[in-house]
Amino acid sequence: MKEQSDTNSISLKQYAEESYLNYAMYVILDRALPNIGDGLKPVQRRILYAMSELGLDAGSKYKKSARTVGDVIGKFHPHGDSAAYEAMVLMAQNFSFKYPLVDGQGNWGSQDDPKSFAAMRYTESKLTKFADLLISELKSGTVDWQPNFDGSLLEPVIFPAKLPSILLNGTSGIAVGMATDIPSHNINEVIDATIHVLENPKSELKDLLKIIKGPDFSNHAPIIASNEELEEIYSTGRGGFKAQAHWEQEKNEIIINALPYQASGSKILEQIADQMLKKKIPMVVDLADEGDHEEPVRLVITLKSNRVNAEDVMNHLFASTDLQKNYRANMNLISLKGGPKVFSLVELLKEWLVFRKNTVTRKLEHRLDQVNDRLHILEGLLIVYLDLDKVIKIIRESDEPKKEIIKAFKLSDIQANAILEIRLRQLAKLEQIKLEQERDSLVDERDDIEKILNSKTRLKTLIKKELLEIKDEFGDERKSPIKDSSEAKVFSEEETLVTESITVVLSEAGWIRSAKGHEIDPSSLSYRGEDKLQDFCRGKSNQLAVFLDSNGKAYSLPSHSLPSARGMGDPISGRVTADSGVKFISTLIGNDDDKYMIMNTAGYGYISEFKNMVSNKKSGRAFMKLPNDADLLRAIRVRDDHVYIAAVSNIGRLLIFKIDELPVLAKGKGNKIINIPTPKFVAKEEFMAHAQLLSPVSSLRIESGKRFLTLKLKDLENYISSRAKRGNMLPQGYRKVDRMIEEVETISSEEQE
Repeated sequence: MKEQSDTNSISLKQYAEESYLNYAMYVILDRALPNIGDGLKPVQRRILYAMSELGLDAGSKYKKSARTVGDVIGKFHPHGDSAAYEAMVLMAQNFSFKYPLVDGQGNWGSQDDPKSFAAMRYTESKLTKFADLLISELKSGTVDWQPNFDGSLLEPVIFPAKLPSILLNGTSGIAVGMATDIPSHNINEVIDATIHVLENPKSELKDLLKIIKGPDFSNHAPIIASNEELEEIYSTGRGGFKAQAHWEQEKNEIIINALPYQASGSKILEQIADQMLKKKIPMVVDLADEGDHEEPVRLVITLKSNRVNAEDVMNHLFASTDLQKNYRANMNLISLKGGPKVFSLVELLKEWLVFRKNTVTRKLEHRLDQVNDRLHILEGLLIVYLDLDKVIKIIRESDEPKKEIIKAFKLSDIQANAILEIRLRQLAKLEQIKLEQERDSLVDERDDIEKILNSKTRLKTLIKKELLEIKDEFGDERKSPIKDSSEAKVFSEEETLVTESITVVLSEAGWIRSAKGHEIDPSSLSYRGEDKLQDFCRGKSNQLAVFLDSNGKAYSLPSHSLPSARGMGDPISGRVTADSGVKFISTLIGNDDDKYMIMNTAGYGYISEFKNMVSNKKSGRAFMKLPNDADLLRAIRVRDDHVYIAAVSNIGRLLIFKIDELPVLAKGKGNKIINIPTPKFVAKEEFMAHAQLLSPVSSLRIESGKRFLTLKLKDLENYISSRAKRGNMLPQGYRKVDRMIEEVETISSEEQE
């Protein structure tokens, strides 16, 4: 007993390996992957076959889906009824299958919720006309048959599909260690490409890509794929592409009327609503689903105004919601050899044509056998009609008429049986004429079939003719346009802000705040204790604010992040990492290419663009190199009409020179604006106190205490010289300058800001 037990046992490792391998092969071959011939998985094939056996063709009446599912699981597919019904539902949904195979009546789900279909006891179904292209030749000897799961019935191994349906409806499936993802395509393009390969067996991919533009789904949602991506998919069988929702703009509304394949409208609305709550898309004020039975997809996004760029909004939503989806392509199929294989487009069409040629050949041979059998019987019948009296006499008088007839007329057993089954009314002369006509017709048919079977060219012509007839009946134009690329991009934080005018205020003690609008007078705001206004600038809430300190460093903060001017503000030292003891001198807001004059008390300066002051670091960036003991002065914005620079020292020396003489630098020490003797600067006897920019129509207002002097450009000729000169003394009483202001009557308020 022990020896016998050892003989029949195997190791656990071997058992596990064999069992798992058997399971894996079952899932791959009999469940998850479609066959290249008919493009169907076993459960789909069994559903369609069961429906055809129930007589549920396109011209019949609908029957309860439960009847079909009962036959499927009872006769061919011993699995759960819900799994079989879901597979049936998928073939009936026009948003899942581009060319549905099941015609459903009742609730079969919606694109918004594909699983919302009614139970099978409530729905009715039959086959579509398109399904007939897969099944019509089933009883024509075209395919092999196999026993069902209990051996009581036969079922087809494969359907004799008349066209490569795997490319038309596509499929997806997950097996063990492999998967398949095949997108749907346009029937006209697929048929044209198939005919091209049929007529040109050496076709290359570049030829087919002129015919098949790319995937094509059941709605107008654009496919996003470059030529390179499409070439990768169709040359290797693997790759990826995107699909976007189709939209139109009506005034301040965006109308979305086609969603990507398998995208849910309700989920997309939830995603957009979530962003609205989080204020990521403030330009969107309302959402609505206006879809109905006639127009299943109609999502309406209402914008704040017509001036909002709808394309930018949609590009943001493409990048952040299911309005744009990614899809994989993996053309993994069961080949004619019976194993899984990833096909290129050329390989797929060539292999399918091998399948179709074999199918058509078998159909012709089957029909030829039928024709020959019938001709054999007709020959016997026509022989008998030559001497009917003798046949009747044999039948009436002989004990074994069959043998007598065979012997008398030299007929076969089959012919004799046919003669004995003739009815009396068929002995009329008219029946003989009908038999002769039938014989002649069958002889012609036999000759035609033999010609086709003996000629590869005629066989190709027949297949081409069938494909063109299908194209005439079922052909449609491409629905999904192909776009090279997508501009999808999520809004930056600045782009999501509601842009408004603001005034940024900096106090002497380094407190910062932001007030709405440009009309506010910063000097009228309340300040802490002895603190007062240091500088202010005007701009937009979506711009950066730059702050310059007394050490020549520049710091950047988003304007929208500054505290409101309704309060006293916050210390800038809490927002940036500055050296201890520094004082913040100037604040600026501008565009990248705006220019500013930067200068210090030592009399040096330069012109620089705003972008050169911007820094992402809390520690800022070194911007102006200051001489020892020099302090930074307030920066002045340079307008296009500025021609002169006016600089004044603390002792009242005024110098005016052309702005072109001062260099434009990214950073550094700069050049000398006005000559301040170094010994006097070190001794703090003399330094540059103020500077101003002038246009040809400007006046220079010089304030000294309560007194002021306004000088036009012609009055300033005595002070105009070259850069780095000492300048000339102002009149007595105005040499201690507190402020210099440019006064221009003709410039706009925007330019003044």
